[in-house]
Amino acid sequence: MPQTFTNPPPHVDADLSLPAPSANLDAPAPLRLWRLAGLWHLTSLDAPTVAVVWCLAFAWAAGVHLPLWIPLLLALVAWAVYIADRLLDARSALRTANLTNLRDRHRFHHRHRRLMFPLAIAAALAAVWIVFTQMPIAARERNSALAAAALAYFTRVHSPGRLPSFALSGLLKKELLVGLLFTAACALPAISRLPVPGLLAALPLWADAAFFAQLAWLNCHAIDAWESSAIYPHTPQIQIQSSLLSLSGIALALLLGPAHPHTAALVLCGVASSLLLALLDHFRYRITPLALRAAADLVLLTPLALLLA
Repeated sequence: MPQTFTNPPPHVDADLSLPAPSANLDAPAPLRLWRLAGLWHLTSLDAPTVAVVWCLAFAWAAGVHLPLWIPLLLALVAWAVYIADRLLDARSALRTANLTNLRDRHRFHHRHRRLMFPLAIAAALAAVWIVFTQMPIAARERNSALAAAALAYFTRVHSPGRLPSFALSGLLKKELLVGLLFTAACALPAISRLPVPGLLAALPLWADAAFFAQLAWLNCHAIDAWESSAIYPHTPQIQIQSSLLSLSGIALALLLGPAHPHTAALVLCGVASSLLLALLDHFRYRITPLALRAAADLVLLTPLALLLA
C-alpha cells in the first residue's frame, strides 16, 4: 500500500514534548538511502555540500581557479543559515503549539540544539573571520548586496508579524527567491573571475546559472509539494515541470556545446538532476519522508561527475 505523509507516531520527545524523529530510512532499490544520507540531511550538511559542488562546478565550466577560502566560506555560511532556520522553525512551532509542519530535520535540530546552536555560531564566526581576513575589499563591497538580500529574506521569513511584507506571490514565491539567492552565491565567484570581462564573455555562464536557478526552484518546490500532501495528493505536476526543464536544458546544451563544451556539460548535469527529481516524485509514496527529503538534495550532486573526472 502506498505510504502517505502522516504525522509521526504518538511517542514524543521528553524535551518540550516535541515528537521524536523517525528512524526508518529504508527505501526500495534502486532508491534505497542508507542512514548516512539521512544523517547528512538531518545535520543540515546537505545544503553546504550542494552549494560547494555547484560553486566548484561553475568555476570548472568557466575555466577559473577559486581560492580555497571561497568554497569554505560558502559552506560555513550555508550551514549556519540552515541550522538557524531549522532551530527557529522548531522554536516558532513550539511557541504556537503548532507542530503540524515540523519535519524530522526540525525535530533533530531541536533535540540536539545544545550542540547545533554552538556549531552554527562557530560557523558564522569562522565565516566572518574569512570575510575580513581573506576576501578582498572590492569583493566585499560586491557581495554586500547579496548578503543584504539574503538577510532581508531570512529576517522576513522568521519575523512575519514585525516587518512589512514583501511580495511572496506570483514570480516572487519563496521557492524562487531561495533558488535565486542560492544560485547567485554559487555562480558569482566564478563569473567575477572570468579572464575576459564583460557581459558577452559571461553569457554562457549566466545561461548555466539561469538553468541552475530553475533547478534549485524545482528542488524547493518539489520538497514543499511532497511535504504538503494535503494540497498535493496524486498529480504529476513535478514530473511535468521536470520534463519541461529537462527539455529546455537539452536545448541549451545543444546551443552551447560547439563553442562552450564545459558549460554545456554542466547544463547536462542539471538535466540529469531534474530527471532524477522526476523519478523521486514518481516513487514518492514508496519512500519514507526522511529518505525522500535527503534524496532530493542528493540528486543535485551530479556535477561531481565533472569535478572527479
